[in-house]
Amino acid sequence: MPRVIEIGGRPVGEGCPVYIIAEIGINHNGDLDIVKKLIDAASLAGCDAVKFQKRTPKLCVPRAQRNLMRETPWGVMSYLEYRHRIEFGQEEYAEIDRYCKEKNIAWFASCWDGPSVEFIEQFAPVCYKIASASLTDDVLLQHINSTGRPIILSTGMSTMEEIRHAVSLLDQDRLLIAHSTSSYPCKTEELNLNMIRTLYREFNCPIGYSGHEVGLQTTYASVVLGVCFVERHITLDRAMWGSDQAASVEPGGLMRLVRDIQVIEQALGDGIKRVYESEMIILNRLRRMKNTG
Repeated sequence: MPRVIEIGGRPVGEGCPVYIIAEIGINHNGDLDIVKKLIDAASLAGCDAVKFQKRTPKLCVPRAQRNLMRETPWGVMSYLEYRHRIEFGQEEYAEIDRYCKEKNIAWFASCWDGPSVEFIEQFAPVCYKIASASLTDDVLLQHINSTGRPIILSTGMSTMEEIRHAVSLLDQDRLLIAHSTSSYPCKTEELNLNMIRTLYREFNCPIGYSGHEVGLQTTYASVVLGVCFVERHITLDRAMWGSDQAASVEPGGLMRLVRDIQVIEQALGDGIKRVYESEMIILNRLRRMKNTG
């Protein structure tokens, strides 16, 4: 049976309520006011955590892309300038940390490089996320593993061999694995939700789902397939500027997502057959009619 792992004091694993993560990512477009509105939406919906992305631009942007020009809401600028423009620093993350505590919601980040891990570590995050793009970065995986915190490993655009190797580098007593397909938005036929069962068969740890599809139906299906945690990108408006907005869930959809996951969990039950009290009147009436008919 896959083990149960605590994230910020909340048990995550088989038999526990689904841990719901609202990924803010970079959908804030560098605006702290948008961040707070997204945290408000996640808290109001009943999510367990919000997640961010942290990069050191000069390390994460390939040299060949640094001077490529692109149109942004702030004018035409190089890709490196854009990455700096949307990256939060000490002041912003200190306020994020304060605000999440005020709203009683956990937060963490996917860190794309070593200095970003050291930066986020000062806030004692409840866990770390390894983004699908970083799954083959052995040095980064070992760095994150050395923090001793729970780790969520996302598996988009990765082969089973690559996943097995990444898992071998991490402490499996603290590991959770997320099935994912790294397309934004992802086509329904490429979601491959039965990979959730494949990951359960191979790895003895909580398995979750990080979805980038449009709509909520297939995320609900992942819950039926037994995921222990769910992550979806969130936005104030899917029409906002940014590469992840179209694959994100707006506040109203987030409310429905959390509510309906809880309904599905109640409906799934424990798999033990029983006769409910509510059935007894019907049982007595219909079985008596049948026996005397």
